[in-house]
Amino acid sequence: MDTAERILRLLRREPVVSGEALSDALGISRAAVWKHVEALRAAGYRIDAQRARGYALTSAPDRLLPAEIERHLATERFGRRLACFETIDSTNLRAATLAREDAPEGTLVLAERQTAGRGRLGRSWVSPARVNLYASFVLRPRLAPADGPQLALAAAVAVARALRTLPGLAPGRVAIKWPNDCLLDGRKVAGILTEMDAEVDRIRSVVLGIGVNLNASAGAFPAELRDTATSVLLATGARVDRPRFAAALCGTLEAIYDRVVREGFGALAPEWESYSCLTGRVVTVECAGRRRTGTVRGIDAGGRLVLEGSEGEARIMAGDVSIVDGYRMLGRTGKEERP
Repeated sequence: MDTAERILRLLRREPVVSGEALSDALGISRAAVWKHVEALRAAGYRIDAQRARGYALTSAPDRLLPAEIERHLATERFGRRLACFETIDSTNLRAATLAREDAPEGTLVLAERQTAGRGRLGRSWVSPARVNLYASFVLRPRLAPADGPQLALAAAVAVARALRTLPGLAPGRVAIKWPNDCLLDGRKVAGILTEMDAEVDRIRSVVLGIGVNLNASAGAFPAELRDTATSVLLATGARVDRPRFAAALCGTLEAIYDRVVREGFGALAPEWESYSCLTGRVVTVECAGRRRTGTVRGIDAGGRLVLEGSEGEARIMAGDVSIVDGYRMLGRTGKEERP
């Protein structure tokens, strides 16, 4: 914890804290206290100086800063080590570097903006500044490498749970589209990307990247995505406290991850199914150059998509899914709408 973060903690404990008290608590001069206060103001904190009394913290910025996230955390590991950036190429790339440097499990990389954000299948992830959540976790699961892809499915449930904690998101508005998307009112609100470093018989680390559209306006999306993507702000009209949401996601993810590692993905499959928007629909799945068409019957205990087609039942671990009769989205009324 740096000196500025320690000042914030002290200012949150009391309505007003004198410069002398801050100086004594931190073991620095009052001039140094003033410099750190000025740096905090430059970062967006409103700190009033009250004559003959001291400093008062009156508002905090909507910024993904360690001091703002940590005060909401209730986890043991996830988010306890934070690396926060204003701009970065990709949180997944930085998390992979930290994983190779033996960063502990639960290490979280956050950025206000990405210049080379990535999604599945080599796609880019649109990353406008200071409105959404771009997060990557370092994981070290005690799982067989073949079970690594289940972590993306588990993470989708964690995102869905975290979204459900927000005001205005009633049951049925949040859904999961296999294998790695979360939908809000039928439009994509979050995506997940896992990248695994493994040997034949063990996983060294997994980088779990999660992007959630929280406070993005319609103009933040490229024209080609505006009919199929959304944000919580667009769907509800309410802005999200991003540091609080980041902490909530740490909590839901830690609980779900620990359960999957301990009991296997099968223990989580029923909850995953409760969010599924594909079960019962006719889809086409593309995987490794092969296309399969059939009706989705759900997922199995290993997280594989169960597809019933003309050639019988297929169980698919990964692929790109499209709905055969066109991508229809469930609106807030529960009726299907075509974009």
